[in-house]
Amino acid sequence: MELQSTRTLLTRLKSGDDQAREELARRCLPLLQRWARGRLPRSARDLADTDDLVQVTLMRALDNVEQFEHTRPGAFMAYLRTILLNASRDEVRRFVRTPTREEIAESQPDREPSPFDNALDAEARAAYERALESLSEAERNAVILRLEFGLTFQEVALELERPSSDAVRMMVKRALKRMAALMRPQDTDEVDDRH
Repeated sequence: MELQSTRTLLTRLKSGDDQAREELARRCLPLLQRWARGRLPRSARDLADTDDLVQVTLMRALDNVEQFEHTRPGAFMAYLRTILLNASRDEVRRFVRTPTREEIAESQPDREPSPFDNALDAEARAAYERALESLSEAERNAVILRLEFGLTFQEVALELERPSSDAVRMMVKRALKRMAALMRPQDTDEVDDRH
């Protein structure tokens, strides 16, 4: 069976083809599950299983497919990423607002990352997101599909309707090089006068 682009499957789904819905779900579910792993803090994972968030995300997207306009190749996967990212943030906010009562022995080591580690992770993630936003939409979608969803270059080429996996490989390589330069801490010649 030949793989069809997401655009083709969305067109079939909008025309009432239930087989296309199943095909999209079968294709997107493992990609979303892979992307979602590790996005929620360990302490919040007990409240909402990551797989539940993924399922909700996919169902929301497929239930609202009539309103979705596939204007550019890769837009549907970016749409799914946005829904899942927002659902993850909502879950973390909900968890933070829910007080927990747990006795912790002083000798028991903390299994959670320290606030410092969390700040570093948040800073790195923010730098990554800023660098990602600096890319063109096509480059951004290629990087997201390759790095975050783990698609092969051939699969990314199909999703982005590009002529070859080599063209996608070069696009991703150049985009990552630019992102790395943007994420690198800037050296400053200024000396802190306070000390």
